[in-house]
Amino acid sequence: MTTVVVLQPGYLPWLGFFDQMIRSDVFVYYDDVQFDKHGWRNRNRIKSQTGPQWLTVPVLSGGKFGQFNLEVEIDNRQPWARKHIQTIKQLYAKAPYLGVYLPRLEEMLCSQWNRLVDLDMAVIGLMCDWLGIKRTIVRSSQLGIEGERSERLLRICRHLDADTYLSGVSAQSYLDTPRFEAHGIAVEWQNFGHPTYSQLHGEFVPYLSALDTILNVGGDGALTLLVDREEAK
Repeated sequence: MTTVVVLQPGYLPWLGFFDQMIRSDVFVYYDDVQFDKHGWRNRNRIKSQTGPQWLTVPVLSGGKFGQFNLEVEIDNRQPWARKHIQTIKQLYAKAPYLGVYLPRLEEMLCSQWNRLVDLDMAVIGLMCDWLGIKRTIVRSSQLGIEGERSERLLRICRHLDADTYLSGVSAQSYLDTPRFEAHGIAVEWQNFGHPTYSQLHGEFVPYLSALDTILNVGGDGALTLLVDREEAK
């Protein structure tokens, strides 16, 4: 049995991203679809004393409408990496695992990155190391598979010999599930109930970057939250 997940890479993704990765056998970075400057490709949220706070990687977008994710360039005229690290240090100064994980994150963010997709995949890889997640990784841009939305996803699944395609519920509005089933591929929907954990700065806030979870409960603790949630279903 082979479960395939196809997701766009994002910056410091949330726990639900890694939940889908854990449940996959083959994980596909959807890196050659159109960049959404209002999405999660170049930003995510952490927690401050007043609520969620954005960490945003500036990108060069002027005159680049319609560019794909793998084409997006980072605007390195701005000291974004240093600012992100300073913000994390300040907001998570009392987090139990800040000293364990921040040095590697700082080293990674402060390296020279030109393409956003390369930064995103490197950061996800680092977070996977912390969480102990290892999966077969594929980039859609390297498969040479074309097609519109639902049809292309089906072709990717067939190319990878999938028995199951796992997707977020937002795809229910367009995914042609009968066509998947006609090709022997079951469609499963991720209904992610966000786990709670000990968190800084008052009342619990869900749907932040998984970095919040990792700095508060550690990589092993974050993985346990995801595994226990899946086993409880």
